[in-house]
Amino acid sequence: MDMTKVAIMGLGAMGSRMAARLVAAGHRVTVWNCTRRHVPGATLAASPRAAAAEAVVVLAMLRDDAAAAQVWLD
Repeated sequence: MDMTKVAIMGLGAMGSRMAARLVAAGHRVTVWNCTRRHVPGATLAASPRAAAAEAVVVLAMLRDDAAAAQVWLD
């Protein structure tokens, strides 16, 4: 089965749980968070651009405008 490549930006309460569920479902998940927080089974990217580079789906759970600007303008 071909699993979707998913990038998740922001690993707060919502993003980390979504990433964990997607990993458990067998998807290839790449994550980025400004504090270098990680989700077991996911690949940790060095930047938002690196996380999204090969993703088919990009999800962003960001806390404020500054975090959103960092992700979308990288």
